[in-house]
Amino acid sequence: MLKFHQIILRKFLTLFLTLFLIVGAIVYYWTYEFYIQTSKESLAQDTELLSLSINKNTNLDELALKVKKRLHLRLTVISEDGEILAESHRDKNSMDNHKYRAEIIQAREDGMGYKLRHSTTLDKDLLYVAKRIQLNNHPVYIRLSQEVNGIQTAILYLGLKIFAVIILFFIAIITVSYKINKEISYETNKIVEFLTSLTKKNKQTYIASNYSQEFAYITNLLTKISQIIVKKEKQKSKYTQRLQRANKQKDDIISAISHEFKNPIAVVNGYSQTLLDDTDINPNIRKKFLQKIHKNGAKLSSLIDTLRLSIKLDSEQQKIQTKTCNLYELVKEATENIKINYQNRETIIIGEHNLKIQVDETLFGIVIANLLENAYKYSEDEVHINITKKYFEVIDTGVGIAKKDLENITKKFYRANSNKWNNSLGLGLFLVNNIVNLHGFKLEVKSKENEGSSFRIYF
Repeated sequence: MLKFHQIILRKFLTLFLTLFLIVGAIVYYWTYEFYIQTSKESLAQDTELLSLSINKNTNLDELALKVKKRLHLRLTVISEDGEILAESHRDKNSMDNHKYRAEIIQAREDGMGYKLRHSTTLDKDLLYVAKRIQLNNHPVYIRLSQEVNGIQTAILYLGLKIFAVIILFFIAIITVSYKINKEISYETNKIVEFLTSLTKKNKQTYIASNYSQEFAYITNLLTKISQIIVKKEKQKSKYTQRLQRANKQKDDIISAISHEFKNPIAVVNGYSQTLLDDTDINPNIRKKFLQKIHKNGAKLSSLIDTLRLSIKLDSEQQKIQTKTCNLYELVKEATENIKINYQNRETIIIGEHNLKIQVDETLFGIVIANLLENAYKYSEDEVHINITKKYFEVIDTGVGIAKKDLENITKKFYRANSNKWNNSLGLGLFLVNNIVNLHGFKLEVKSKENEGSSFRIYF
């Protein structure tokens, strides 16, 4: 039976020999491939540069000699039929046809060909790189080659170096392995304790290590993660509150839509039920009830149209059909339609009476109607309308809009808390802004609380 140190020595020797053979084989093939690949890339670059310098006036024989002298490379220029047009190292007339050389066949198909083989002309192992170019409207092949030698000696020399390094490595590892193992165990246990603390309520938020860059990086990341976790937990309540506010806003929108539909539906149901129950109702009352039903039916239709239009605008599916319109006539018509519900209000229109603009008459009518509706709804004095060649403006002296609401009033379903701005659905100025943008115009809103608002559309 072997002694302990003999067992250790045998294990280390076995490991050393195995590692040396594996590393030696890997290094050999890696070095060989690296050498060949580097040579390929170098020859390919030289071939590219050489192809740029060749034209119809180039003396190919002189060029071949220059390449041999300056670059120490073999240059062969070959025709499409395989005839040697120029050769740097041998008499071109004594050389065989090269049409079916492997590198030429590959270059014919792919534009660039590579081959490592033995040259019967020079009796040496050469790496060939060929490129297909056009010369005088005829395809020719530029082929550069480089001798492959000395690689076995270089690999052997490298192997001896690796062997010496491995020996020193194993000697050193025996002496320091215990210390390293102890230090790594200490750092690892510290990280485990820190990770364990993250699962508890009272979490550690800081850990550091100066043992190595890796441990320093890991502990730094763990510190950041711990701080993020703590921060996330602190933000959790805030996020929950924001979510609750978002849900409340959604509920308010649904409530607003339900409310707007509920009233006219209740009127239609109530009056129609009365007409159904009382067949002998007074004709005047019947007419009045039918007018109420018709009016609320029209209101429901308008609400549905508004919602449908908002969806089309939001999804950018709404198309416009522009034509030349008299802006003053559009404003006058909208004013007359809206004043039915605001009998005692006055509208002052000043400016151009014959201004013609290219707009979608129906959509731009919605813009004017919404701006006038807001002006009438949120002010008690007269409403001013300015028509100029540069812009159209509606001014009121009403309750105004709070500064915090100005940047949001054109958002879908947005309603300011103080005055339920836009209309009860929060779609009025959303429609206005989107229709204005659809025409390539620009909406500008200025307002002060308790002083009034100005809505200006620049053409």
